[in-house]
Amino acid sequence: MRLTLGTLGYGASALGNLYRPVDDDAASEVVGRMWDGGVRYFDTAPHYGLGLSERRLGRALAGRPREDYVISTKVGRVLEPNPGGIGTLDDEGFAVEATLRRRWDFSAAGVRRSLEQSLERIGTDRVDLVLLHDPEGHLDQAIAEAVPALVELRDQGQVTAIGVGSKDVGALRRLIETDLIDVAMVAGRYTLLEQPAAAGVLPAALAHAVDVIAVGVYNSGVLAKPVPDASLRYEYGDVPPAVLDRAIRIAEICRTFDVDLPHAALQFPLRHPAIVNVTVGMGRPRHVGPTLEYARTAIPDALWVELEGENLIPKVAA
Repeated sequence: MRLTLGTLGYGASALGNLYRPVDDDAASEVVGRMWDGGVRYFDTAPHYGLGLSERRLGRALAGRPREDYVISTKVGRVLEPNPGGIGTLDDEGFAVEATLRRRWDFSAAGVRRSLEQSLERIGTDRVDLVLLHDPEGHLDQAIAEAVPALVELRDQGQVTAIGVGSKDVGALRRLIETDLIDVAMVAGRYTLLEQPAAAGVLPAALAHAVDVIAVGVYNSGVLAKPVPDASLRYEYGDVPPAVLDRAIRIAEICRTFDVDLPHAALQFPLRHPAIVNVTVGMGRPRHVGPTLEYARTAIPDALWVELEGENLIPKVAA
């Protein structure tokens, strides 16, 4: 069954205090403003802030008609108590106390346990979409055990759709080609800056009728400002000089068409027929307005033609 996602979704990693703390009021306001802007797809995961993102997203959506929105979470990392982490910060990029720890688990039992915990944190009796989260290091187990468990949950009507979320093109393609999943969330692999998913993942998605959600479309931040600079992140780390030069060149061309770089970055993936939705994250309410404006404002076709002519983006078949 196909999910109705809309072309823009909200990814709630920032609600888990990714890189920096976000207070509860700001978290709720971001979700509320996205809702007011028409967004009805919301994605979260246990990994994001050791469950904090799920709890905050659930509170922000509480009271809204459940049938009016789609929510996804992920499995593959089970959260367990970590008494030794009291008073220390999480070591995977989230500004939260490490009172829980992640344990990789793509077993059938792990899938069910993870989902049960997520439902409790979100405060709901169901989510619409469950994604295998970064299974590339455990791919054989994920295919042999986790996928059949998700198929069973879907067949029983406990979830509407199942899929995978990853930045690994090999893992994405292999799971798409099982012919068992409905959705592939492609993280940072089909962006204005780089398109490694174009060669195998997206054609496979079309061939197997798998809907693609593009995330990480700002490549961790280097495409998030109109003028890129070395202070921004790429792949959650420093921006290599060659990557920065490419981003700057793209931004210069965008400016000649009066288009901001993040505007083009947000809309670029939707030009491909396999991609049905772009999901972006933010933790500051002031970023919501520009994001919504970028999503609904058309970009001149001439910009894409210019970028294609400069061999900065591939041509997309109609």
